[in-house]
Amino acid sequence: MKMTDIRSLSDEDLVTKGENIAEELFRMKFQHGIRQLEDTSKLKSLRKDIARINTARSERKLAAAAA
Repeated sequence: MKMTDIRSLSDEDLVTKGENIAEELFRMKFQHGIRQLEDTSKLKSLRKDIARINTARSERKLAAAAA
């Protein structure tokens, strides 16, 4: 997911998207632990997506506090 896509989402959508990705990451970590996960690079991309979402949320909080 690109940062431009994330920035275009509403606050509520960011929260739900973050929760969905975190849940998917949890499931994939479990699969990785029992060696059923085929594409391990997906773990890294999901972690980065969560970080991007958290960054966008904190940017919005800072912008709201400054305004």
